[in-house]
Amino acid sequence: MWKDYSRSYLKNNRASGRSVMAAALAATMFLSLLCVIAYNLWVYEVEKVALEEGEWRSSPANDLQNGAMPMLLMMYLAVLAIVVLSLIFIIRNSFEVSMNARIHQFGILSSIGATPRQIRVCLLQEAAVLSLLPMSLGALIGIVIGWGAVGAVNLFAADVAGRHQAVFRYHPLLFAFTILLSGFTVLVSAWIPARKLSKMTPLEAIRDAGGFQMKKRKHSRMLAGLFGMEGELAGNALKAQRKSLRISTFSLLLSFLGFCIMLVLTTLGDISTRYTYFERYQDVWDIMVTVKNTEIADFGLTEELQAVSGVSDMTVYQKAQAAMVLPAELQSGELAALGGFGAVSGQTETEGKFRVDAPIVILDDDSFLRFCSQIGAEPGLGGAVALNQIWDSIHSNFRYPAYVPFVKEDSQTAFLCPDGENETGIEIPVLAYTQTVPALREEYQDYALVFFMPLKLWKEKAGQIGEAEPDSYIRILAKEGDGLLQLDSLEKEIGKIVFPQYEAVSENRIQERLANDNLMLGMKVISGAFCALLALIGIANVFGNTLGFLHQRKREFARYLSIGLTPREMRKLFCIEAFVTAGRPFLITLPLTALFAQFCVTASYLEPAVFWREAPIFPILLFAAVTAGFVSLAYYMGGKRLLQCDLQEILRDDTLL
Repeated sequence: MWKDYSRSYLKNNRASGRSVMAAALAATMFLSLLCVIAYNLWVYEVEKVALEEGEWRSSPANDLQNGAMPMLLMMYLAVLAIVVLSLIFIIRNSFEVSMNARIHQFGILSSIGATPRQIRVCLLQEAAVLSLLPMSLGALIGIVIGWGAVGAVNLFAADVAGRHQAVFRYHPLLFAFTILLSGFTVLVSAWIPARKLSKMTPLEAIRDAGGFQMKKRKHSRMLAGLFGMEGELAGNALKAQRKSLRISTFSLLLSFLGFCIMLVLTTLGDISTRYTYFERYQDVWDIMVTVKNTEIADFGLTEELQAVSGVSDMTVYQKAQAAMVLPAELQSGELAALGGFGAVSGQTETEGKFRVDAPIVILDDDSFLRFCSQIGAEPGLGGAVALNQIWDSIHSNFRYPAYVPFVKEDSQTAFLCPDGENETGIEIPVLAYTQTVPALREEYQDYALVFFMPLKLWKEKAGQIGEAEPDSYIRILAKEGDGLLQLDSLEKEIGKIVFPQYEAVSENRIQERLANDNLMLGMKVISGAFCALLALIGIANVFGNTLGFLHQRKREFARYLSIGLTPREMRKLFCIEAFVTAGRPFLITLPLTALFAQFCVTASYLEPAVFWREAPIFPILLFAAVTAGFVSLAYYMGGKRLLQCDLQEILRDDTLL
């Protein structure tokens, strides 16, 4: 009997079934996409580690022994549990819409002997039948979207030097897991309203009018003041629907807030990268070549590269790490006035001495001599130049740093050692102290005493004062006015000389800027698409309420018609409801976004005017307008269908009594 009843109901109430199918499709698509992205991120990390270790695995999916995998797995399971729980509460509403429309029917069935368990089983079997095909289709759509996401990441990051190309991967077990998880989510979502409905007594179910009820009537003063009587009625209707619209409000609020925060963070990141990297070093380098596992002493192409026609200036250099013991009395007067090295760096003084990092930048001899001439020092290869500055962290911030001299400049030698524990170390002649750095694309430590050393001196001291990094670097500045095409041509010409003899990678300043812009754009597109999915859930919930609860609204508007409201005034009611439903999340989010943006600007020590000149106002307004448009469409369709009904006939329905 129950099969015949369910078959008959589904056949004659296809609109209600479509709402359930859409919910199952959306939930499965979302879960499938999450599983696909998580699986591909895991495989990508395994492949990248394998490549770095030189051990390519033919089947990375079978390698579960990586030390980071358990932690990643736990994080993924935690995220998955949160998403499943959220989806259960979100799509529950679709089932509740369908089931509440049948309260009267189930009241009659219960009165003739149907048990609560039979009613629950009936509703759950209907949910299973309606959801089976949408779940399969949703899983496939999620796979396609995941494949597109991997392709989009590769597209946006195509110009990133040294990046391992992502390859889309999928496993049949992942499809089975997605279907099982989606089935669990859908059935639990259906079980919650089914359990509630089955607990109603026959008399309660038969007498239920199916309309929205307010537990406590409140005046909507703001809406009444703005729109008059229609605003008061719309406010009461929204209060009565508050529970069913809760998911819509939450989804729209979360999507809009996430979209705004994402745009604020990416805008701040773009400004910061541009100010501290591209614009800061745009006159310093055009081509950077990293020569892998090669010491500067073993690099033999310096003269050949300098002879390339497009090269205006070139420096070959290598970096090394050393340290020194700094007696407190050698600190500069300016540093002592700030409280000393310990006050600005947070390090503790030990017996009147500090351990100080002393990074070394080893320049080719010609570049070192040019640097000496640049700072007004006597050119020579028998000593080093000290960068005599330290960040005044007390009176400035990292965004706009101020510097003071680090040490007194009367000492002609420095004693460097590998670990800074040896007070004597290896004696290094100091040719000069300076607060000017050579034209290199380098960031220097805030609380370190940096030394620039010629290759000749390094050969004499190598291995005694510190450990050199394995790679060497070639910094090339092209002729003034060269654009992307010229830099691409110069980069290829440099590559023809370097790549046949050394393992190396090259970077192009303009291409690097374009790649960074593409990455930022890709981050905005992918994050925006995720926020759009969240908004879509909320919009679908609005459609479900406006169309699924149509029979309840018929009774409500029939009553309005009986007290003299005109069709035009009823249209106004729908417009007010749409305005509140779409506008409330935005009105809540905009001040929160402004406060968040101001907090981030303050925390990053960026001048507020710099950010607000580039604030992503247009994308935010566009997102809000599109979302509001879909919400308005839902109410327009619901209102149009409702006003086409014979509301006077509904007044004669005995279920109103």
